[in-house]
Amino acid sequence: MTGSRPPAGSPRRLGQNFLADPNLLDAIVREAALGPADVVLEVGGGGGALTERLAPGVACVHVVEVDERLHKDLEPLAREAGNVDLVWGDALRVDLGNLAPPPTKMVANLPYSIATPLLIRTISDLPSLESWVVMVQREIADRLRADAGTREYGSASVLVQLACEVTLLRTVDPAVFVPRPRVGSALLGLRRIGPAASERVARVVRAAFAHRRKSLARSLELARPGTLEPARRALEEIGRPAEARAEVLSPQQFERFAAALAEQGVEL
Repeated sequence: MTGSRPPAGSPRRLGQNFLADPNLLDAIVREAALGPADVVLEVGGGGGALTERLAPGVACVHVVEVDERLHKDLEPLAREAGNVDLVWGDALRVDLGNLAPPPTKMVANLPYSIATPLLIRTISDLPSLESWVVMVQREIADRLRADAGTREYGSASVLVQLACEVTLLRTVDPAVFVPRPRVGSALLGLRRIGPAASERVARVVRAAFAHRRKSLARSLELARPGTLEPARRALEEIGRPAEARAEVLSPQQFERFAAALAEQGVEL
């Protein structure tokens, strides 16, 4: 998915689906609760319909767009607005830390293929971000807000929830997009409640979920031989069974588990 109305005469490309409902676009802006001092990050500017709604109420909008064929749609809008910074490139490769002024809020209809890694990256690379209002695939929304012990809960759930409170703002019908996608969508809200997980914690979380059918300790052993017994001891230290699976640990328990591993000299 990407951020707005279809560019005139433009076919679908790069997996883009454009929001065609002006009422929903207005609702996204309202949910973002923007103020005149805010600096917004929008990834996937598309034809600019969301951008033109964001720009009047904020200090600056950084629009990251990979499809350079959208120059003709976005550049006139940026010139007229005067506070729109166009960044051409892949949002997973662009140095977001160099955006100036630093973004305070992210508001976007995200390309679904990159939504999860991009959200995790913005949480880590942009400590200035306080909140996110993003359109994502419904499955991604369910995964990022999943509770421990559920089928949807995984490494992304843990890494996002360690830093953010995650809220499903509304579900969205495929009919509001052009062309119509084959999946449901959801508007997701994130509010920062702490710093991003450290690299050490992130490595432990990813290794723990790499083999979901195995116990957490055995999954870590496959990532780094010799960690089986230390992992079992670390689980018991945090009050979990030695053979527990990764999905039973809450995000906060993962932090404690990673710390217990480190105390035993285990680094992944």
